[in-house]
This record gives sequence, C-alpha cells and structure tokens, in this order.
Amino acid sequence: MFSCIMNKGNVFKCLLNGKWIESNTGKRDKIFSPVDGTIVGEVQCISQQEAEEFIVTAKDAQKDWNNVAVNKRADVVHKAADILDREKETIAEVMVKEIAKNRKSSLSEIARTVDFMHFTAEEGKRVVGESLSSDSFPGFGKGKVSIVHRVPLGVILSIAPFNYPINLAASKVAPALMAGNSVVLKPPTQGAISSLYLGRVFCEAGVPPGVLNVITGQGREIGDYLVSHPHINMIAFTGSSKVGRHIAQIAGMKPMLLELGGKDAAIVLADADLDITASNIVSGAFSYSGQRCTAVKRVLVIESVADELIKRIIKLVNSLTVGNPQDDADITPLISDSAAEFVKELIDDAAEKGARLLAGNKIEGNLIYPTVFDNVTKDMRLAWEEPFGPVLPIMRVKNSEEAIEIANRSEYGLQSSVFTSDIDNAFKIASKLEVGTVQVNGKTERGPDHFPFIGVKSSGMGTQGIRYSIEAMSRSKAIVLNLK
Repeated sequence: MFSCIMNKGNVFKCLLNGKWIESNTGKRDKIFSPVDGTIVGEVQCISQQEAEEFIVTAKDAQKDWNNVAVNKRADVVHKAADILDREKETIAEVMVKEIAKNRKSSLSEIARTVDFMHFTAEEGKRVVGESLSSDSFPGFGKGKVSIVHRVPLGVILSIAPFNYPINLAASKVAPALMAGNSVVLKPPTQGAISSLYLGRVFCEAGVPPGVLNVITGQGREIGDYLVSHPHINMIAFTGSSKVGRHIAQIAGMKPMLLELGGKDAAIVLADADLDITASNIVSGAFSYSGQRCTAVKRVLVIESVADELIKRIIKLVNSLTVGNPQDDADITPLISDSAAEFVKELIDDAAEKGARLLAGNKIEGNLIYPTVFDNVTKDMRLAWEEPFGPVLPIMRVKNSEEAIEIANRSEYGLQSSVFTSDIDNAFKIASKLEVGTVQVNGKTERGPDHFPFIGVKSSGMGTQGIRYSIEAMSRSKAIVLNLK
C-alpha cells in the first residue's frame, strides 16, 4: 500500500494534488532514528516557490469538497479510520524507529486515532445551525427570520508535532475535512515519515486530489511563508510556546488553534489517597519519557504527607524499564541530543542549587533515566521551565494557598491536578487555578477526545475537542428573510 510514497532507499515523497512528488530542488532531509542513529529515511525539502502550489491547489479543491454532502464526507473519514486500523502494525513500526516511542504506546496512539476519526465523522453530521425569529427582540414583530448555518473557513494549515505524529495530525485533519475545508498538513521534520503514511491512508480512503496536501521541509525555509500566506484561512498548530507566539505575531487576522507548552502541577493535599496519587503522578510524568505537553511536570505536596508520597513515587519509578522502544521499555531515548542536553541543564541547575536527588540523573547520550528531585525551590529553573523529558521536581508547600500561588505564577496554563478526598475543597481550589482544565484525583492528560482541551496564557489559544474543533474550523453565516 505504501510503496507509492517512497523511492528506493526510503526516499519519501510529498502529497500534492493527489500525486506523490519530489522537490525540484533535489534537497532532502535525512531522518535519523533517536534510538541508534541509523537513517530511517529521507523527506523532501520543499521550497517556498513550490509551497505555493500546495496552497493554491488546496484552495481550488476546497470549493468542490464543500459541495460534497456531509454524510459523504463522513464516509471518507470512516473509511480512512478503517484503513488506519488495518495498517496499524506497519505504521507503529515506523513510529518506533522515527520517534522512539515504544511499540505498545505507538499502537495505542493509532487505536486512539481510529476512535477519534470515527467519532469525528459522526459528530460532523450533528453540527447544525438554527433559525431565529425577530419577534423575540423588543421593537420587532414577526417580520424577519434569520437562518444561521455553518460554513467552512477554507484552507486549514495544520502543523503537527513530533510526539504524536499520527494522533495530533489526524485531530486537525479529520475535523477540518468534516467542516468542509481543505488541509495543508505540515508535519515536523522528525515525525514527517509517520505523517506521510497518514496522508496515504486518507488518499486510499477517497479524499479528492488537493483536499489534503502534505508538505515537508524545514520550518525556517517555508514556515513563515505558509502561516502568512493570504490563501491560508486558519492555522491549527501544536508545538512550543516560542513558535506559537511567533506564528501569532506574523499570521495576521487568521483564526488559530494553538496547542503549546505546559508546566502542569499536581497539587497533593493532606487527605489525598497516596497510592492513587503516586500512581497517577508517575504515569503522568514519565509516559513517553515526559515528552508530552500534558505531562505532570511538578508536584506541589503538603509537607505533612510529602515523605509518604515520595516513598510511593520512588517505588513506582524504580519499577520503570529503561531502554529500547522495540522492547517496549517505559523510558526510551529522547527525540534528539539537543533535547537531552536541555533536560540535563535543568537537572544540573537543580542539583547545584541544593535539590535532593531521589532517583535517576543517569544519562547515556539522549537516553535519560527517570529522575526525581525533592526540595525543589523557587529559585531553580526546574520549578518553572518545561523540560519535555523524564524529570520530576517535588516542591513542598505549607498549604493549598501556597500551592495555588506557585501553580499560577507559571507562564503556562494548560492543566493542573488536585488530589484530595474533599470534593468541595477540590472545586474551591480548581476555581482559583489559572489553567484550561483541572483534573480531580487524576493525572493531567488530553482525553477523552470529545472533552474540551484548552490552554491559557503561554499554553495556547482556542478550544479543541472533536465538536469544538469542528466548530472552530467553521463559522456561522446568517441569511435574513424579510417577510411581508
């Protein structure tokens, strides 16, 4: 099935107007596996001049796609989900090599994406408009009726991250298609091969030529050009806060969904169930080696239960396996050497300033063993900066007010967790936390995917979630009937 997207030697092509093409420049990026440094494949470096065609063909194709009945669009998305499920073993193997995600988690990501696409196809059928009568407003009789329906925005630029190259690409593409848009998908360089496989899945499902184009290339070469192009009608981006702010500055008055960084805090009160709390914290902090925007990135625990909580956390951390993703290790190599070097900077800073090392701080190239620090203080970088790696800082606090103050001082505002047996107090604390979502007695996480997913401050802009994404990728349009 996938032979059309590559040449001999694992040279991968781009998807343009229903055809798999190579760049006229002859330039390509080599994708090296984070696991062992071997070449996984090469992807095209599309130039700015070539990028124009990806946008123009998407703009032209969108007009006909918008005229396709919603139930027919849903059939295509359902079929794509079925094909993705059929090819899950092949694509999971690519993910293991390309992004060092263990096989179990890769298959889980694909299964989740299959469910997401099926749900999106059905939800898209239920996004409807309304009619309003003028007589409900003072001063008007029954002389006017407003018929409000939803129309697509046009061409959606979807920029996906390395850590979920299937799920976070499909979570942009599927809602956009159901709303009647066309899509230009720009995957990350590391992760591009996985996303190209996803593009082939949609092709086989019957997405018309041009309705989904997949473009690869260096962000520094084509990134600004794409986001500022006048024919791009919306931007859906997942990535760093730094890049998100840059996009917002140069894109003009385009609507955006920005899913950015986080420094999610787990607040642990004295009456928390410590076994449940520890299990959620370790799972939340170290899944995919902490390379998740929703990872638990700091623990704010009441002093009186800190020691007991730490015992449980360390026991669980010591049971995590470290090594090769093909062996389904829990902790696998980080995406790059530079990512590992940044995490090491934060670890070294904490150690130099007096944090107490409880586990880890063992580094082999870009493989960092799960690391836990106690007595992390406000003057340490680890208290504020997002590591995107397997390191967990524990900060002891006197009371919930101090925990709230530290949590809210962050530039980020994605999620927080509150662990307590007092549900009234949980709601009280949740109301004071400056984040998009508060998890009560559970780890910070994205799903279920039909729930709203929201970031505030430097964590993002707009609301995602299946119905919310479809609505964000469409707009209301009113037709007023003036009756005699």
